[in-house]
Amino acid sequence: MPMLKRINLCVADIDRSLGVYRDILGFTVNELKDSKPDSYSYPVFKFPKHAKLRFATLDSPSQQRTLAITEIKGVELPRPPLPHMSALVINCPEMDDVMAKVAAAGLEIVPEQPLPGPDGAPKGRETAFVDPDGHLVVLYKLLGE
Repeated sequence: MPMLKRINLCVADIDRSLGVYRDILGFTVNELKDSKPDSYSYPVFKFPKHAKLRFATLDSPSQQRTLAITEIKGVELPRPPLPHMSALVINCPEMDDVMAKVAAAGLEIVPEQPLPGPDGAPKGRETAFVDPDGHLVVLYKLLGE
């Protein structure tokens, strides 16, 4: 059976994105490098050959390389369309502290609401924000965390 390894986000500025995913959310950088001209990312994402790519993988406390970020220079990246078609969903026990940092960074925030369990009773809280490149990030915190 296939196993999901990681999601890859395409961004305009990897350092700005690390300010969110590393500095605010707490992922740690596993690797940061320039991509080679024969990188598989070119045909997969349909990047023109003149684009310059930098690539980072980030670790969560429980999994190595759980998130990848690819910076594309030399191409203007469109913002993801609305409605949002995908989201990173992250269990975040430190949600209050993280969202304070998100607000301080001036990122767009979706108001918090209760997270319902299968029986409809609240089992936690959830909120979301949009990163500088337009990627939706949903955070949740379970009761008792």
